Amino acid sequence: MIVSTCRGLLVGCLVALAACARTPDEQLLREAMDTMQQALEQARPADFMEHVAEDFTGAGGSIDRKGLRDLLRAQMLGNARIGITRGPADIEVHGDRATVRVTATFTGGDSRWLPERGSVYTLTSGWRRTGGKWHCYNAQWERVL
Repeated sequence: MIVSTCRGLLVGCLVALAACARTPDEQLLREAMDTMQQALEQARPADFMEHVAEDFTGAGGSIDRKGLRDLLRAQMLGNARIGITRGPADIEVHGDRATVRVTATFTGGDSRWLPERGSVYTLTSGWRRTGGKWHCYNAQWERVL
């Protein structure tokens, strides 16, 4: 009886510890990038911008948050369909900051079977955790193909 009670308490403690486990930062960053990708592919710029910090800068300081939002809207107006294929992400987390490097292929067109345009970019982005959520505060991109 005592053994089964102790065993039950041990199992209960293990379940409680598993429930309290925090989602790893790398996974949270990947989920944020997945959400942003889906938002672009589904032409929902506002959903994409939820993961962009208010003080965002990009392209060597030549674009701010509003400029990024306008750039996304222009791409969505110019392409009936946007497709994104990301390669593996290299994620480095340092406390409440992270750097993400990834290569991605962007395609666009009139929504037929084959895309009309495509480019490959390397993207390097800086992320900051605020209030338990990761926001991109800086991004650099370079067209490689």
